[in-house]
Amino acid sequence: MAPEYRVFCIQGQIRREGISDGMKTLLHLSSAATLLLVVSMLLGSCQSSTPRQDVMGMAFPVVTGESLEGESITIPRADNGRPTIVLVGYEQRAQFDADRWLFGLLQAQTPANLWELPTIPGIFGGMASGFIDNGMRGGIPQEDWGSVVTLYGDDAKRMKAFSGSEEGNNIRVMLVDGNGQVRWFHDRGYSAGKMLELDRLTRSLSSDKN
Repeated sequence: MAPEYRVFCIQGQIRREGISDGMKTLLHLSSAATLLLVVSMLLGSCQSSTPRQDVMGMAFPVVTGESLEGESITIPRADNGRPTIVLVGYEQRAQFDADRWLFGLLQAQTPANLWELPTIPGIFGGMASGFIDNGMRGGIPQEDWGSVVTLYGDDAKRMKAFSGSEEGNNIRVMLVDGNGQVRWFHDRGYSAGKMLELDRLTRSLSSDKN
């Protein structure tokens, strides 16, 4: 039986009309990511970290993962013309940071598609992908399985090289516009001021689309 976890996420697709749809779903998604990150820490503890990267203005890398529903998902992609907020995590200890970002986004009702992407580089993560995904399925309701997409193998390596994995207790938060360009990036831990800054820019991008 899968253990109960609180909140966290990761490289996953969270296609939604808006992140204000409900806290319960995101909490479950976070739990899934937590489980994934716990296993990733155990399997990938020998992995070296990649220095922080300045990705502002850069094209978000095209990566493909599999949702818990078994669907192949390529990110980024055009979802209803709305900007996308991506939360990328590499280690279990990033859970606390992820929780704060999720609650902040929910409270602000930020108008964006949200993707949580658990990212597990290394051969061991790929070999254990079935075990990891099954464990995640045991911790979240079936209706939410399509909202979690995990990156393994080359796609995980590509994301790690792009965003950097240094200071693994911090989530990589990226705002991606409709053209796939990173318009906002933060990897130094949750900040209420940064949260408001992200919300304002997201709303500005959303208004431009209307």
